[in-house]
Amino acid sequence: MSDRPKALLAMSAETLAAVYPPDLLDRLARTVDLDPALLVRDFTGTQVQEALAQTEILLTGWGSPVVDADVLDAAPRLKAVLHAAGSVKGLMAPGWGDRDLVVSSSADANALPVAEYTLGMILLAGKDVIAARERYRARRGFTIAEIQPGVGNFGRRVGIVGASRIGRRVMELLRPFDFEVLLADPYVDAAQASALGARLVSLDALLRSSDIVSLHAPATPETDRLIGRTELAAMRDAAVLINTARGSLVDHDALIAELRTERLSAVLDVTEPEPLPEDSPLFDLPGAFLTPHLAGSHGNEVRRLGLYAIAELERLVSGDPLLHRIDPSVLEHAA
Repeated sequence: MSDRPKALLAMSAETLAAVYPPDLLDRLARTVDLDPALLVRDFTGTQVQEALAQTEILLTGWGSPVVDADVLDAAPRLKAVLHAAGSVKGLMAPGWGDRDLVVSSSADANALPVAEYTLGMILLAGKDVIAARERYRARRGFTIAEIQPGVGNFGRRVGIVGASRIGRRVMELLRPFDFEVLLADPYVDAAQASALGARLVSLDALLRSSDIVSLHAPATPETDRLIGRTELAAMRDAAVLINTARGSLVDHDALIAELRTERLSAVLDVTEPEPLPEDSPLFDLPGAFLTPHLAGSHGNEVRRLGLYAIAELERLVSGDPLLHRIDPSVLEHAA
């Protein structure tokens, strides 16, 4: 690869402005040869096809078209795809792993705010903030210094479903607190779970014994409706379900039915569909705390995605190993 390899940007204009603001674009320009005005949203145009033929590094982000076999065939010099976003599942079409191609993503950067959001919700859930807010709003008063039974984070049992990037980061963030952490993940053994600060158990055991259950598994055929009627019924009274992973992990009809009994509560940053229909009961059920897919990178956090991608680019050009290279063999059961 030359000292200034040819690069091409593929993402939306809004993504470019957020991920690569002017100072980061300047840093890109010092490392690769690229035209910031050529922003690809469709790989089929003549100008784009001509650019692809010379491209050695493809810089992608939210809004990028799919990189399929036709795109790769049109880019014979392509050596790397650096994705300034999370999962590459929707970006890279099957078969790319059979080519001489390096793919990297900023998924680790995007995992940080999701884990922080999750930690915040775990702490708030342990203090019964969701129900307490509703009670206070309804009663317009409370008794000062009255001890609230069943409230507090000391000795709470938190169940983590999935030792993904985010799940691992959540477990790391939980270490300073007085929680007992359980982990359910079929791809992790007991020793690995212990090293993460958790005790490995079955999903059923986790659901039956956890005060707070936080979902961090990927969306795969095996995890579709992972939490359904049976699983929800197994959860402890007053338990809290947190989902920052994918909406498809939860059977929403079953969840609505359970929430109507007021036995459980749920924090949902992701749903299926997304956004929810305007008439969804989840908007009005007091035990449902909804946020609009907020946990991932937003605002000033988006810049971090660009910084991760640029650091990977600089390592690539310098001939150093990439820190966030994607292994295509693990994508089947990863996010």
